Amino acid sequence: MGDSTFNTGEPLGYLITWTTYGTWLPGDDRGWNRKDICGIQLPDQPRRESAAIKMTESEFRLTEADRAIVASTIEKHCLIRRWTLHTANARSNHVHLVVSAQGYATETVRDQLKAWCTRNLKASYPGRANFWTEGASSRYLNTEDDLEAAILYVKEAQDRKGDEYQPEAPASVPLSTTGQRVLPSTLARK
Repeated sequence: MGDSTFNTGEPLGYLITWTTYGTWLPGDDRGWNRKDICGIQLPDQPRRESAAIKMTESEFRLTEADRAIVASTIEKHCLIRRWTLHTANARSNHVHLVVSAQGYATETVRDQLKAWCTRNLKASYPGRANFWTEGASSRYLNTEDDLEAAILYVKEAQDRKGDEYQPEAPASVPLSTTGQRVLPSTLARK
């Protein structure tokens, strides 16, 4: 493992996660986040039902082809911005990524990536307005240990959960053994 000394400067990276529209509503049985209260909130069936009624479209789930579009879009945008993409994992109902983006706030990184993924998905879903939930979960990775743990979580832990809402293998953006980006012509399943 790397150095566990806390970094007092800019974070070494971010772990960013966002969900697809309608698949993880406020009040969800799996727990949920609230903007004004820190921590995971307990299930709240009336709140979940209220959120479901307010939906303007059906829930959106990424197909295998959609997941490849999302992974490729994230990869390309990070290259254009010169951000270091450590790994990305597009699932059927959410997206995880670990990225280092010196000089950029996590919200900027998240918003740009979600916007470009939306633009590229719209070609397949021209009438659809909502692909993602609002915002995202963003964690600052301040040590080498944090960075390594986040990369491992995104690359491997998703397949070990066994939850019904994460059935497919990841469309990941891999790293070489030296930690350098590998630019695959196609995203192979593990």
